[in-house]
Amino acid sequence: MKRIAIIGGGSWGTALAVIAARAGHEVRLWSRNAEVVRSINEQHVNASYLKSVQIPSSVAATSELNTALDGAELVLFVAPSHAARELFTAISPHLSDSTIIVSLSKGIEIETGKRISEIAKEVIGTSNRFVCLSGPSFAKEVVSGHPTAIVAASKDAAAARAVQNDLSSENLRIYTNTDVIGTEIGGSVKNVMAIAAGMAAGLGFGSNSVAALITRGLAEITRFARREGAQVETLMGLAGLGDLVLTCTGTLSRNRFVGEELGKGRPLDEITADLNEVAEGIKTARAVKQLADRANLEMPIVNEVNAVLYGGKSAREAVAELMNRPLREEG
Repeated sequence: MKRIAIIGGGSWGTALAVIAARAGHEVRLWSRNAEVVRSINEQHVNASYLKSVQIPSSVAATSELNTALDGAELVLFVAPSHAARELFTAISPHLSDSTIIVSLSKGIEIETGKRISEIAKEVIGTSNRFVCLSGPSFAKEVVSGHPTAIVAASKDAAAARAVQNDLSSENLRIYTNTDVIGTEIGGSVKNVMAIAAGMAAGLGFGSNSVAALITRGLAEITRFARREGAQVETLMGLAGLGDLVLTCTGTLSRNRFVGEELGKGRPLDEITADLNEVAEGIKTARAVKQLADRANLEMPIVNEVNAVLYGGKSAREAVAELMNRPLREEG
């Protein structure tokens, strides 16, 4: 049994709290939301997220970071990526050198273009072991016991194995690898591609169109990730292709939902007002475009998603632009 702190009380944070508690660990979940904390502690449900899931009584929720982090051996970071720098700064004084930081955040910081591991290294330092946990997984399905496979990536093999051993279960299989860069990029940029796939679906296009976007999207992600130093094999695995397919086709995908509604002609601010949680692809699209432009890297799908999100272009115009690009060899 280990003491585990979970930073973030959304769907994934709640699901992980349940998974860890079922495995016999002592779990403390931190949330800014006082109603989430009250609901978990008094009713053993998260009425704001995953309200149909019963939370074990061994899970304690708190709005105090020092309470959540006291003695924690694993800290699972499940907050939106735009809050990473602020929260890492806040939790840093409460960590020991042996604490393992496990990030499930799938985004890139707009202001700096940095991945979550880079922010953690900059803010917390190098003494703490960092693991990126990513792959094709909807929180609702994982906590319901649907067979799921994901990846724990770390340069520290022992830290990755610890996460693998502590969180794997009968229905959750965790593989390990050492490619943090590829795992983080795969998990982040696939959300941008899911917005594109959603736009195609919202326009009424069928499986042909979505399959084309997934395939060409994978080519863009791989090109971008290799430029950043990732391994191609990672992008062909669970953290790359697997997560991309799920997010582009799954009905539980928030990013696909955003794209679908854009395809139907709804304005972005109206769509996001309807969301209960963050669709990371909205901010990540801008961050990736900035990095790609800086590196003179061709990413046409990312460019068109940005044009729809921030440039006033319609989804139909964006898809037409992609289809009318100059003909070329596949690659």
